[in-house]
This record gives sequence, structure tokens and C-alpha cells, in this order.
Amino acid sequence: MSTDDIPDSVRQLSTREVYRNAWLRLREDEVEFADGSRGTYAVVDKSDFVVVLAHEDDGFWLVQQYRYPVGSRQWEFPQGGWPAGSAGTPAELAAAELREETGLRAEHLEHLGRLFAGYGFCSQGYDVFLATGLTRGNPERESTEADMVHEWRSSATLRDMLRRGEFADAHSIAALALFDAR
Repeated sequence: MSTDDIPDSVRQLSTREVYRNAWLRLREDEVEFADGSRGTYAVVDKSDFVVVLAHEDDGFWLVQQYRYPVGSRQWEFPQGGWPAGSAGTPAELAAAELREETGLRAEHLEHLGRLFAGYGFCSQGYDVFLATGLTRGNPERESTEADMVHEWRSSATLRDMLRRGEFADAHSIAALALFDAR
């Protein structure tokens, strides 16, 4: 039997919103499985975002900021979503996030792929872009990014950081894998 022969195995019976704020919605869905048994899924709905690999001279521009949920400063690729009330294409968002967080402008943006943040509990997806042909400018950071810094790191240094646990953002690591696979 191939996976194409397997029918959708979960049917939603009901849904209720448990919590909502400006960034996310938590819902609880009652479901029925193919064998007739029932269960509950807790699902976080969040807007999609982008991750941008700004590549130059066999290295990448990274950003570092304090990440409150883990209580530490972390290195990652520039990333983010549209603010409330704004919208556009993923490529427009990638250009905006790169400019906002690093001040860099890209002559070329190449879409490397689309991934999911944590599809076992969250509906959020993200698009990964490679930015090349970079020109420098001033960052346009939001107030929540006031402590952010950006630095260029060689590809070898970045991979050493990854091995040492100093580059631990799962979205950034997955984006790097897409870069390597292209």
C-alpha cells in the first residue's frame, strides 16, 4: 500500500477557541479517527513568516537578539512576519525583514522552499529565501528588536557555531539545509 492509498484519517467534529491575542490563536478540536475512536487536538494558529539567508563572500549575515521564552540571546537568520494590518507576498516580506533587521537590500531573492514550524501542534508555515547582490543601509528595527545586532559570519564559522550549539534556531538550521540541498 502506498501513502497515496491512505485516506485522510482524522475528521474534525467540533472546534472551540481557547485563547487569542495579536500573535496567535489557540483552538481545541474534537476529532474522530478512521477507526471511530475520538480524541482532542490543541492547535496553535499563527501567521506565516519568512527566513532570509543573506549570502555574501561564502558567508551569511546573522542577527542576534534576546529571546524571552528561552531566556537568552540567540543567533539566527533574519526572519519575521507581517505586522498586524500589513500583507504582501512572501518575497516582499523577505525583502522587508532583511532591510528591517540588517539594513541590507538584495538585488536577487531566490525562493529555496516552504517548511512548517511545528506541524504536530501548529499551522504556521514559512518560506525560505536566499538573498544575494547585497547593498548596505541602516536597519529599520521595531521597538521589540532594539537589542538586535547583526554580523557577517563565514560559512565555516557558522557551521562551527552549529556544532557548538551557538546557532540553535530550528528554522534557521532547516533553512541552511535547504541552502545546502539547492
